[in-house]
Amino acid sequence: MQPSEAISAEPVHHFARLLSNCIRTNDLKLGRLIHSRLIKTALTFNTFLANRLIYMYSKCCSIEYAQQAFNELSDKNAQSWNTMLSAYSQKGLFEKTFQLLDVMPDPNAVSYNSIISSLTHHGFPRKAMGFFKRMQTQRGNGFLIDEFTVVSVVNTCAGLGALNLLRELHGLATVIGVMFNLVVCNALIDAYGKCVKPGYSYSIFCQMRETDVFSWTSLLVAYIRASRMADACSLFDHMPIRNVVAWTALITGFAQNGEGDKALCTFKEMLEEGIVPRASTYVGVLSSCADIPLIEKVNALVDMYSKCGDMISAMRLFERLDGKDRVTWNSIINGFAQNGNGVMSLFMFEKMIETDTTPNHVTFLGVLSACSHCGLLPEGFQYLHSMERKYGIVPQLDHYAILIDLLGRKNMLGEAADLIKRAPWGRDNIGMWGALLGACRVHGNLKLARRVAEDLFELEPDNAARYIMLSNIYAAAGRWGDARTLRRYIYDRGLVKETAYSWIEINNIRHKFIAKDKSHSRLEEIKELLLKLVDPMKDAGYIFQIECSYFLVDDAFC
Repeated sequence: MQPSEAISAEPVHHFARLLSNCIRTNDLKLGRLIHSRLIKTALTFNTFLANRLIYMYSKCCSIEYAQQAFNELSDKNAQSWNTMLSAYSQKGLFEKTFQLLDVMPDPNAVSYNSIISSLTHHGFPRKAMGFFKRMQTQRGNGFLIDEFTVVSVVNTCAGLGALNLLRELHGLATVIGVMFNLVVCNALIDAYGKCVKPGYSYSIFCQMRETDVFSWTSLLVAYIRASRMADACSLFDHMPIRNVVAWTALITGFAQNGEGDKALCTFKEMLEEGIVPRASTYVGVLSSCADIPLIEKVNALVDMYSKCGDMISAMRLFERLDGKDRVTWNSIINGFAQNGNGVMSLFMFEKMIETDTTPNHVTFLGVLSACSHCGLLPEGFQYLHSMERKYGIVPQLDHYAILIDLLGRKNMLGEAADLIKRAPWGRDNIGMWGALLGACRVHGNLKLARRVAEDLFELEPDNAARYIMLSNIYAAAGRWGDARTLRRYIYDRGLVKETAYSWIEINNIRHKFIAKDKSHSRLEEIKELLLKLVDPMKDAGYIFQIECSYFLVDDAFC
């Protein structure tokens, strides 16, 4: 919808709805167009629309325009003043907030609640408490307090650890008849817990007519803060819903109370339940792994971070660990190599040697992979030869395969074929020949591709993928007749390529994709996003390799 079309109608409810859309989408441009239209139609004098306009500007981070709209409004009501007060206080502009409050005709509970909440949020709990006390003394004719005030001030007391003030406020709210709804009770449970009074938290919890996950979790945390782990475990077992916050709290509690084994067992249970950990979860887990007897757990975490591509976290954990063993070094060396940082991988290998830690065949998988990523062919062969000469490690096929991949990247295909033949059992290694065939495809070496493919056909005659790859190489070279003949051969023999899947997990839901699959429920959104990515990918230098449409036709064998 174009902006000009969006503001064509005149009714107040229509403009109100458009302003709500601007707030939801943070569309300041459209909001200003609507403002302009309201001025032209004299609808800025409508207090309801003007208040929505002020709110829209504040939510779109344009507080100057909000102030302008506020100034232009002649018939201000309490909502007008409170909206402007909230805009300033939420931004932390308290000088302007108090200036506005001083000239406000009749501040109400909403006005004070907004300021108390913002002061606490911006790290001024003492000022928030002082403001609350001043607010009550200025009233003179009674207390100005409601359930929102209670929640704001309770949170302030929790931040200060002010137990006496919290109890006074609790008593005051009870005497004047404040409604103790779910939100108020949850705030009190949390606040008493932060003041290390889980008994009070439990008392409130027992009096609640309804509870939610926050109620249970707050009480759980209250027990843990007081190191009452037996009560915490009992409560945890009875929780109707156990979210990541509850699991993390229990793990952290065990870690802080020196029960590292229980923390790690709880973490394992959490993963088995399918709960996705947060960064704070790992803080508790890492604290449990701080002892040397748990070095295997640390190694596993370094490896996990590396496989997730989070080398910053992997390195932080690696540096914190004393008594690093060979597995620790291998995890970090292979982690950097697998994530494309060959320079750091080789650097860590040199550090490992300096500590007199003896490398093994796993170490050299990372080292050779690092050479491959960096294109260091001479160095790669030097490391390969040093394995046996210097460390007594016989190179395995995996080590040769990495160098064959490196030779393939450099278009040294003949040398790669020779290395396969020299490698122990290389002639019978499917992975090596497959890597070389892939390199032939990339560099368009049809002659060698045919030789390699023939060797592969002998080793695995029923693998359709090898025939299809050679067929694609023929097609890329314009050898359509050979490509069609090979495809028909696949069809006649009834060979089927194993279906390859790609998947991604979002919010505990796994989305699986297959080539040409059009069944995904959000297919149109995916297509739209891919189209948006094409130009940036080209700008970044990515060259698209698109297969000939010949192979995308369902009746290609006809």
